[in-house]
Amino acid sequence: MRTTINLEPDVAAAVDRLRKTEGLGLSEALNQLARAGLARPPGRRVRFKQRSADMGAMIDVSNVAEVLELIEGPEHR
Repeated sequence: MRTTINLEPDVAAAVDRLRKTEGLGLSEALNQLARAGLARPPGRRVRFKQRSADMGAMIDVSNVAEVLELIEGPEHR
């Protein structure tokens, strides 16, 4: 199949690296990279875990104006 595609710079760089290291043509390199991406199991992503740390101060932020006055003083405007 023949088609025209636009590659993002990082993808184009990966194709160029593969072409140089393996001595492949453009189509061969693109096919290898596509097959490698398709072969990857979809469930292998690392789950994001939010980390938190105790900052020592407990401030109720439900009233923003009150918090600004507490942090910046009564003349915060």
